[in-house]
Amino acid sequence: MSKINFLALGGVQENGKNLYCLEIDGKIFVLDCGLKYPTSEMYGVDVIVNDLSYLIENIDRVQGIFLSHAHDDHIGGVTHVLKEKFIPVYGSKFTLAVLGERFKEDGFEVPEEYLNVVTSKTAIHFGDVSVRFFEVSHNIPECYGIAIKTEDGYIIYTSNYNFDQNSKINYAHMFRALAVFAKEGVLALLTESLGANNEQSRGTILEFKLRITNLLVQSKNRVIFSLFSSDILRIQQICDIAIEQGKKIAVIGRKTQKIVNQAINLGYLKIPEENFANLRYIDDINKNNDKDLVVLVTGERHEPYFMLQRMSRQIDRLIHLEPTDTVVILTNPYLGTEKMAARTLDIIYHVTSNVKEFSQSLLPQSSANREEIKQMINILKPKYIVPVIGEYRHQYALRIVANCIGYQDDKVLIADNGDILSFYNGRYVGITGDVPSGEVLIDGKAFKDVGDVVMRDRELLADDGVLLISANVNPKTKTVVIGPEIVSRGFIFTKENEDFIAKIRDVFNEVSEKFLQTKFINWAEYKTNIKNEISHYIYKETKRSPIIIPVLISTDLENLKEISS
Repeated sequence: MSKINFLALGGVQENGKNLYCLEIDGKIFVLDCGLKYPTSEMYGVDVIVNDLSYLIENIDRVQGIFLSHAHDDHIGGVTHVLKEKFIPVYGSKFTLAVLGERFKEDGFEVPEEYLNVVTSKTAIHFGDVSVRFFEVSHNIPECYGIAIKTEDGYIIYTSNYNFDQNSKINYAHMFRALAVFAKEGVLALLTESLGANNEQSRGTILEFKLRITNLLVQSKNRVIFSLFSSDILRIQQICDIAIEQGKKIAVIGRKTQKIVNQAINLGYLKIPEENFANLRYIDDINKNNDKDLVVLVTGERHEPYFMLQRMSRQIDRLIHLEPTDTVVILTNPYLGTEKMAARTLDIIYHVTSNVKEFSQSLLPQSSANREEIKQMINILKPKYIVPVIGEYRHQYALRIVANCIGYQDDKVLIADNGDILSFYNGRYVGITGDVPSGEVLIDGKAFKDVGDVVMRDRELLADDGVLLISANVNPKTKTVVIGPEIVSRGFIFTKENEDFIAKIRDVFNEVSEKFLQTKFINWAEYKTNIKNEISHYIYKETKRSPIIIPVLISTDLENLKEISS
């Protein structure tokens, strides 16, 4: 009897931190291990990774982490798994090179024997189970789908893909492999669902090239493009066109240098040395504003917008935006950066009106649209379809797509993170349980969860501010000898609210009178009551809840000691 469990620790009913597990007769195969970037209200959080407790508890059964491509939402969480225990990681040469740069950023060393380069010809055997990789078209080199062969048929994980036939060979789709899988039988197709709502035909690479060519031909001055650093294909296309037009190229952006350097080193991004512009810091003589200069402003998430704002305000060290410049926006905002993107456009328009915004429909899309999802399903003819890489609305839309080509609802399995989808002897039997899943908020390079309490405090600080109340108390005479001194940050301006501050002092003194009449001062209860009574008073008067921090210092003539705040 064969038993297969599928579960997602991240990547379904959300956009990001893709991590999928296949448990086949007790062996666990991990497909991708990504992260997600925070929205603007998640104060101080740098990245979000998955709750890995299920993997950690079962780490000895994990056969390896199999990576599809080098985007952060698919590889950004690998470090957090390997921090617990080194296990084999499989990916293309380019994917592992980019992953290696992330290890360096994290100050983490992984022995070479755990990093395994694969190609489309690689087959890795684990007893009765084998894993193969097949090329898919995406916007980054060496993007692979992953095929796991079981005795009940293949389980195909497509990752992100499209069927654009104008892609270069490094981005080409391997139709022959798909045909082989279909012939041998596909038990389940784990297909991305992000584009399932998109009924429109995609902007083609040829159309994109034509528009960029016309733009550069017509422009008589410097042209500045905003791009995401992960979109290597689009960077190469713009560079190719710029070279044809005899332009000089400058690529700027901290994150970009690493991924661009890897692409250049491995031959996937080709920019002749004579076409590179070596920009120097702006001074009275050097302005970096040559008319034949094409500047690629790149980064991840908010970084292109941030750099464009600096350029518009004349505070960037390399580029100062001028009225004669043309700015081309090729970065549709990620979730949580929409306000910053809109603000950036407003700032740019104060400097130059030569702004070209490419709409989503005109940009070549890296995710499969509705018709391409149908094409994938029709080629593979899977017994079951599991929508992954997408929010619930995308998963539901994919079910509708599958319905259109003859699949009933019971063959399209919509799951939530943590759900265990079980197959016995090649037949789906339902959701048979769940495992822990959720989000871990990472601040800086810490590998521990910031936690709900810390996030709640940060929200309060951002919304209502903080009030620091300090006083020196003599435990012998049972009197307040200095204070209370009240310091406000982000709550009120104390000099303009003296009556209100005086009332807060009165509340402090009332609490102090109660606690200073006892034989021994209970400092912990004393501080707690100060915090509670002042919080109640402030909320009653202002309907706001700043963080209250009482600091009581025990003071006598011989000793000055701070009781913990």
